[in-house]
Amino acid sequence: MASIPNRDAVGIIHAPQGRDAQIAASLLHEVGIKSRVAADLKAFVAALDDDVAFAVITEEALRSADLGAISAWIKAQPSWSDLPFIILTSRGGGPERNPAAARLSEVLSNVSFIERPFHATTFISVARSALRGRRRQYEARLRMAALDEGERRLQTALEAGRLGAWELDLANELLTTSATCKQIFGRGAGDAFTYKDLINCVHPADRNRMQEAIKATKITGVDYSIEHRTVWNDGSVHWAELHAQLYRDRDGKKTKLIGVSADITARVKAEEQQRELNEILEEKVAERTRELGRAHAVVMAEVSQRERAEEQLRQAQKMEVIGQLTGGVAHDFNNLLMAVLGNLELLRKHVGDDAKAVRLIEGALQGAKRGASLTQRLLAFARRQDLHVGPVDLCKLVLGMKDLLNRSVGSTILIETLVPDHLPPVSADANQVELALLNLALNARDAMPGGGTIRIELDEIEQISRKDELAAGRYVVLSVSDQGHGMDKETLQKSIEPFFSTKELGKGTGLGLSMIHGLALQLKGDLKLASTVGKGTRAELWVPVSTSDVASSEHRVSGLENPVEISGPKRILLVDDDLLIAMSSADMLVDLGHEVVEAHSGKEALGYLGGADAFDLMITDYSMPGMTGFELVKAARELVPGLPILLASGYAELPPGVDLDLDIARLGKPYTQQQLALEIDRLAATTTAVSSFR
Repeated sequence: MASIPNRDAVGIIHAPQGRDAQIAASLLHEVGIKSRVAADLKAFVAALDDDVAFAVITEEALRSADLGAISAWIKAQPSWSDLPFIILTSRGGGPERNPAAARLSEVLSNVSFIERPFHATTFISVARSALRGRRRQYEARLRMAALDEGERRLQTALEAGRLGAWELDLANELLTTSATCKQIFGRGAGDAFTYKDLINCVHPADRNRMQEAIKATKITGVDYSIEHRTVWNDGSVHWAELHAQLYRDRDGKKTKLIGVSADITARVKAEEQQRELNEILEEKVAERTRELGRAHAVVMAEVSQRERAEEQLRQAQKMEVIGQLTGGVAHDFNNLLMAVLGNLELLRKHVGDDAKAVRLIEGALQGAKRGASLTQRLLAFARRQDLHVGPVDLCKLVLGMKDLLNRSVGSTILIETLVPDHLPPVSADANQVELALLNLALNARDAMPGGGTIRIELDEIEQISRKDELAAGRYVVLSVSDQGHGMDKETLQKSIEPFFSTKELGKGTGLGLSMIHGLALQLKGDLKLASTVGKGTRAELWVPVSTSDVASSEHRVSGLENPVEISGPKRILLVDDDLLIAMSSADMLVDLGHEVVEAHSGKEALGYLGGADAFDLMITDYSMPGMTGFELVKAARELVPGLPILLASGYAELPPGVDLDLDIARLGKPYTQQQLALEIDRLAATTTAVSSFR
């Protein structure tokens, strides 16, 4: 922001004929006013700016000139600016007798005329008067800037506090509101919002109180301060808080109410909830007090129940932490088990007939396998279990479970099944789907304590476009419906959250629907729930249709259980950053008759692949520092296209973003020597088949 010029004020002079310019500049110099002389009209216009104090110009310089540029500059001045012009006219050429001079007044606006020849005192007096007027304009500029800055600060403060500004003109009840204020009353920034609109959107029960408060402020001058409910156009109820003060004009007349507004819906709801909780607690306290004399055992039972609930909550929190840590635990634990199992398997081959050593090794192997089983259970809890996915006939699965379901739900429950004659197989883990169906049936039974009917249905549905979690495609939907007490909207939304349960203490973990939801996501399907209070609940498990049939899948599995030894000795590049695991795996491979070259990083492996030596197969760990196994696979494909690759990982699932379309086999840790040999034979068979086809 420019300051007010003082001794540095500059006058611009344009007098192209005679000595007028020289005389004017000399006189200004003598009284300490700086000036600049413009040789022509173009230079004069170019020299004009907001910090010029005044302009001196001769009438004849403007008489035949195009004044468009000067007129445009004058019109473009800021609102605070009105540059003074001093016009030097010829004798008798003042505006009273000279129409041309009068025209200049219309164009230049702020004009003073001096007839030549002029006296020095007159010229200096007019120049100083123009300078004083210009300084008053600069002072106005500073005041306007200060007001603008204050306005910006006020607006920033209002926005930071999420406050809406408003004014009410008392004479004509004209309401002016900010965009934030309109939003508080459920209106858009561009919507009209009158004082009548404001009154109409106040809740009918609060409207009279609001109008009485306005009236009291008008009469007594007391500050307007109120909280009331508002009803938006969509019918929803909110809370608003308004504060205002009475504004008076210079004569003391009451003219306006100026104030702010805020949305306090969240605060009011929190206070209501706290108030309700306090009332409940007060009632509870009063009820323990009443029964204390004759039912002390009831009090102790309630305390015990609370302690059990707190203990269950602590256990749930512990299990949640375990669930968050299982991914890393599984990887590290599986790596340790990998080394233990591999070395024990090899050791068993070298103990010969030493029965005691064989017994000790077998015991150690059983312990290591139990550790691997524990890891799988942790992964199942965290919804990261390694599923055995294949084509599953859901019709056969549901009909085969009918006896088990009837025994599980009891004699007061009737199970109806609606299964079509022909449905395509789905891509799923049969064991996990059976557990999911059993869990849904038990939930349905618990929702009908007085008995009822559970309806189990299968149906094929075509998903045309992507919706929610489901991609477009064909799905088989397994649905379980009951006629129980049902759930409200809020309970239904929480139903798949871990540890959430509507059952009483000790009759549910709150993990059933959460695990089924996790299973659905792993299968690239979905779990959909619909419920109505008093009418029942319907659960739908959507499972994608398999691209292969059940028979061919079973044939492949049986073939892999008795693999044909077709691989023969191979030269294998083994990549693992863990030296212990690399040594164990290398020993198993050598024991199988293969030649092994070890690399302990992706960079080292790429060095081997880029050299002169050739390899029949690369086995790499997934999780390695610097370069992951997946990154190594992509780089290796560029160096050696078609190289068979086996990716080993201790994770149940590879992280998102790993492209499984790179034609690589996967081997989960910990693996046995037999599993390792099986995967090598499978890769060899696949490579041979592709080569023969080509």
